[in-house]
Amino acid sequence: MKALHQSTLHSLPLLARGKVRDMYAVGEDKLLIVASDRISAFDVILDDPIPGKGRVLTALTEFWLDRLGHIVPNHATGIAPEDVVAADEREQVAGRAMVVKRLKPILIEAVARGYLIGSGWNDYQARGAICGIALPPGLRQASRLPEPIFTPAAKAEFGSHDENVDFAHVVAEVGGDLAEEIRRVTLALYGEAAQYAAGQGILIADTKFEFGLDEAGRLHLMDEVLTPDSSRFWPIDGYAEGMSPPSFDKQFVRDWLETQPWSKTPPAPRLPADVIARTAAKYEEALMRLTQRQRV
Repeated sequence: MKALHQSTLHSLPLLARGKVRDMYAVGEDKLLIVASDRISAFDVILDDPIPGKGRVLTALTEFWLDRLGHIVPNHATGIAPEDVVAADEREQVAGRAMVVKRLKPILIEAVARGYLIGSGWNDYQARGAICGIALPPGLRQASRLPEPIFTPAAKAEFGSHDENVDFAHVVAEVGGDLAEEIRRVTLALYGEAAQYAAGQGILIADTKFEFGLDEAGRLHLMDEVLTPDSSRFWPIDGYAEGMSPPSFDKQFVRDWLETQPWSKTPPAPRLPADVIARTAAKYEEALMRLTQRQRV
């Protein structure tokens, strides 16, 4: 499969390029979001793409938007990406792009956690709490929490890490009513997705959602949803407390980079072929397990 490191559409105005996605304007009220095969590690975009990664991210997002649409409206329009670009650009967008509503983004990462890992584990070790939420003593790395919790983060500038914040920060940013709605919806989305995924042999340790508002001020789910880039997916048969379980994401890339003499600033080392292939296979496996479909 040919990898796409960067889209080069000429028929639509380019608005922005993120770590993975390229965003184009479709008129005044819609966007075309193209998921490239770029991969980042330690907040650095690598020169070597992961073939098929963007298609996996798009397919999983579409799957979850359809499955969870009864909980909250989302940005999907149902318009085929091939219909909004020039004929010679259709190959760039097929299977890896979405035409979505143009919303006013809420600049808060809405994070749901069901297990103690990552920055949450670090915060718990230091303070016995995450984002101001006190947790029982004696929990271990990767312990299942008594119940899922909402642990928001303030969106950082490009290239920096998001910062965990408490619920009061969200209230100050968006107001009490909207903050409560974001927390309720985040936990509802996580709860239903986690229950479904467990039936497919996958634990969703944590995930982050992004939300926006339409012209009427209604909350919408947007951006990517429950993908290996925005979530920690663990195989149930590989899960154990007291360790960081294997995951369906860029773990092979991170692990290999940690063995390299690299300052974690651009440019990153070039990835060997086997690391690229193993990473691509993990993304594909997550898609196939969760959706019961074949390769994208």
